[in-house]
Amino acid sequence: MKILWFTWKDKSHPQAGGAETVNEELAKRLAADGHEVIFLVGGFTDGKEEETRDGFKIIRLGNRWTVYWQAYRYYKKNLRGWADLVIDEVNTIPFFCKFYVRERNILFVHQLCRVIWFYQIWFPLSLVGYLLEPLYLWLLRDREVITISKSTKKDLMRFGFRDDNINIISEGIEIEPVQDLDSIKKYEAPTILSLGSIRAMKRTDHIIQAFEMAKKKLPDLRLIVAGEAEGLYGRKVLRLIKVSAYRGSIEYLGRVDVAKKLELLQRSHILCATSVKEGWGLVVTEAASQGTPAIVYDVDGLRDVVRSGNTGVVCKKNNIINFTNSILEILEKKIEYQKLRRLAWDLSKGINFSKSYQKFLNLVTGENK
Repeated sequence: MKILWFTWKDKSHPQAGGAETVNEELAKRLAADGHEVIFLVGGFTDGKEEETRDGFKIIRLGNRWTVYWQAYRYYKKNLRGWADLVIDEVNTIPFFCKFYVRERNILFVHQLCRVIWFYQIWFPLSLVGYLLEPLYLWLLRDREVITISKSTKKDLMRFGFRDDNINIISEGIEIEPVQDLDSIKKYEAPTILSLGSIRAMKRTDHIIQAFEMAKKKLPDLRLIVAGEAEGLYGRKVLRLIKVSAYRGSIEYLGRVDVAKKLELLQRSHILCATSVKEGWGLVVTEAASQGTPAIVYDVDGLRDVVRSGNTGVVCKKNNIINFTNSILEILEKKIEYQKLRRLAWDLSKGINFSKSYQKFLNLVTGENK
């Protein structure tokens, strides 16, 4: 097959995250099986206009906001009629391929925005996005959809998509689960970890405040924050760290490479995630694979990946006090902690891209019908 994939960023983009990992893991497997894949994505500073990676092609057009128009123009001029399948990825805003693409086209939805608009976009554009999202989803409600979680499926059905038109594929992780939990040596001091881009919708400030509250009862507690601090919110988080009464126990590492990421995931005691919303908490599964359970807020995507009281903790209420109490509960009950580690690790072994790809391939080739 020839597959044309519209999405606003690729894995090399400075703001790339879990969605881009999923996309490119699927694409490289498609290429290995002899399928042709072209991504149309937004450009970024110092990004090449065209690049071939792992057997698939990336064409970068415009920027974060102009890519939608530029991708439409590029398709009309250069790729109309080329593909057997066009994937319109919804990662904030769709490309509306339904209205100009001749070929079979489907939606790939990682997550819907709704409340995220108010965290990531300035007012009044945030309000415009919030109000327009139900409208454009209604216009696309007849499309076949692939998504990655039950939460996103429920979200889509609220906006008129049919149950039988929405297919869920399993997630996968790039890293291999550790072979033996007993071989992992945790940091001597109890350590909680925030890993991922520091953006407003991630609510990293909640983790810092919960750490400060927990530190009063656990004097040895440490916090490691790893991830690129973006924009005004990123600077706010760095200021919080700088002025914290416990700044000597907080380590900010910035963006880390794969080797350091693995070290952090293995040696930290708890991964913390306080996002407003996720498609799937990929970093939570990665942490579980390295023997580290997670505490998460009860939001779409995160509640899909953690079985509360079994493989981690899902807060009953999404606030700093509840998050603090969850940290203390886990770290003070060492027997239960070892149980959480093992169950999370066991669950992670069944989450891989081989399963994800097989389901995805069946859907895009129509073999499941």
